[in-house]
Amino acid sequence: MPKLKTKKAAAKRFRKRAGGSVKRGQAFTRHILTKKNTKRKRQNRGSTGVHHSNQASVRVMLPY
Repeated sequence: MPKLKTKKAAAKRFRKRAGGSVKRGQAFTRHILTKKNTKRKRQNRGSTGVHHSNQASVRVMLPY
């Protein structure tokens, strides 16, 4: 069976955790920050997990 290629765009956006889940960065924190309140910006810091409905498609993009 041939080797599977990793989608490079997905590799830059997602990382696999030790338990098998996938983590991602938070969206909506790059620009136009003046109209967003402080609580919203603070809660978007750090990383979060990929939703369970999307994990199967992300795992296909990141086979290794």
